[in-house]
Amino acid sequence: MINKLHEINQYPDTSFPYAMYTVTSLSCIPKGRGFNELHWHEELQFTLVTEGKIFIQVNGVTHELKAGHAIFINKGVLHVSTQVDKNSEYVSFNFAEKLLAFYSDSQMEKKYVLPYTNSLFLSLVIRPETTWQSTMLEILWRLKDKFNVKGWGWEYEVSIMTVQLWLTMITNISMTSVESPKHIKQQQERIQLMISYIHQNYVNNPSLQEIADAAHLSVSECTRSFKKTLHTTPYDYLIKYRIKKSAELLNSTEYTITEVASKVGFNHVNHFIQSFKKQYNKTPKEYRSLKD
Repeated sequence: MINKLHEINQYPDTSFPYAMYTVTSLSCIPKGRGFNELHWHEELQFTLVTEGKIFIQVNGVTHELKAGHAIFINKGVLHVSTQVDKNSEYVSFNFAEKLLAFYSDSQMEKKYVLPYTNSLFLSLVIRPETTWQSTMLEILWRLKDKFNVKGWGWEYEVSIMTVQLWLTMITNISMTSVESPKHIKQQQERIQLMISYIHQNYVNNPSLQEIADAAHLSVSECTRSFKKTLHTTPYDYLIKYRIKKSAELLNSTEYTITEVASKVGFNHVNHFIQSFKKQYNKTPKEYRSLKD
């Protein structure tokens, strides 16, 4: 079964698997996870805030980033933009680690890529407080410009800038200071298993015990992990995910409100309407009318 949390990025050109996503609270171009959707992917990611302010959560830790700040997120790391202020915007650069290796089993891959990507190094906030971080930010701004104006040879220029970005980072960090404790990584893996289970079974009213069993945890440890990493309970996460899926159905189908409620796992339409209004500040009917 497809893991709906594990994002498989769709690249405009599969022969150059590199994408820049431009995200606001209202849109994501090209279409991707965007704002307020928990996920992880196998690509490496650099995110640059271009306007305003955002809050991004990486494995349960929330970072406030203002315009001109950036963050690196390693592959396989659970993350979500939890808040994007009005008139704020960020761009995310997602690319395969093999771009940095030049070719498989190269010295670059063995010495400068895999020791970092296959480690407990989860993320790094980048602010213009040191010379090397300022250099990284300058490269990210140039990358944005290069994606916006794709002239002849732009793929080479993007690749060269990305390698410069990577080399600047790994030259200046100490792994002992950026790596997370092993139990943090283990906690993330457990959360990924439980959330994946919810995403695959949300229609079937999964019990707390079933969610906990997905990660081989007790019910109490399951609840504690959710609160510590996601700052919510398993039940509240389940309801929020159901409401999100219902909004997609309201936008893309002609199902009645009662049918939508049933299709996302609500047994009582009144409970669905109340939950929807709590999350969107609109009834399902009012929400649907906005698309017309």
